[in-house]
Amino acid sequence: MKELKLKTPVRYLINTVLIVILWTLVTLFVAGAGLKGEYYRGILITIGINIILATSLNVVCGYLGQLPLGHAGFMAVGAYAGAIFMKSTPASQLLRAGNNAAVIPYIIIAVLISAVVAGLFGLLIGIPALRLKGDYLAIITLGFGEIIRVVLTNIDSVLGFKFTYGASGLARMPKFTSLNVIFIFTVICLFLIHVFMKSRHGRAVLSIRDNEIAAESVGINTTFYKTTAFVFSAMLAGVAGCLYAGYIGSLYPSTFKFMKSIEILVMVVLGGMGSMLGSVISAIVLTALPEILRSFSDYRMVAYSLALVLMMLFRPKGLMGTYDFSMGNTIEKIVNRIRNGKGVKA
Repeated sequence: MKELKLKTPVRYLINTVLIVILWTLVTLFVAGAGLKGEYYRGILITIGINIILATSLNVVCGYLGQLPLGHAGFMAVGAYAGAIFMKSTPASQLLRAGNNAAVIPYIIIAVLISAVVAGLFGLLIGIPALRLKGDYLAIITLGFGEIIRVVLTNIDSVLGFKFTYGASGLARMPKFTSLNVIFIFTVICLFLIHVFMKSRHGRAVLSIRDNEIAAESVGINTTFYKTTAFVFSAMLAGVAGCLYAGYIGSLYPSTFKFMKSIEILVMVVLGGMGSMLGSVISAIVLTALPEILRSFSDYRMVAYSLALVLMMLFRPKGLMGTYDFSMGNTIEKIVNRIRNGKGVKA
């Protein structure tokens, strides 16, 4: 009997249905939480931002096989670019008036500006940095990330007027990042990563990870694809930064220290380098775990650190390794096993 093979439009339809179901469950959960609804909404928004950050870094760490440590710098650039634009618009007045629909065009433009600006910085940093490998790449990207933070802190004194407001922080920004906004942009970012990695460009990136010399020997422009993946990752980090600014309402350069980059890297490593699903799960767990353990404040960080150590000891490849879940593939396997009379494994 001919095996079932789902076509791409059918797969996308299945994924769309799953997304709608997930969104319905999230909405019902928050609505039914009563007085705690706002608290849970804040956690879910933070989870969405961390998912974008982790999956975007996974493009370079997991799929490309490089080790950059300046992801917080791109997040900072995107956050400030989007925040400065939004402050120059009437978004605050529209939000206070309850005219949320009129703010949508400004949000879209702010996210695009953040992505473009972060991408330009990614290009500027990626061209020289990606000539290096391993520890050297980590050191130079860490340096660039710190340079960005220092520039954001001191640029006002150079320009002679208030631009980023330095260490005192950029405040009184319109808070436009709602649960709806973060859910939509998280889905869009995950979709873009999926499409990129399933394309021939994504396959070229994976070939560089597996064997750069062999990839170059068969005509793959390794410099181009390494830079492309790096810029794409930086753009998505800029989007996350813009959404973060729209949620917090104020920005401080100290937020984007190198430990922020380490925090994002930990999510990627624990989830599994090369697994988008692993990065998503890890971002959810590592964002929610500190909140779950908040009642045990004296032991919260001990438990958090112990969880990281145990994961590295018993699952060094990360939670999911390089595995990525596909509902279409799962449906195909189940249907084909039923057709062949083998049943479905528990």
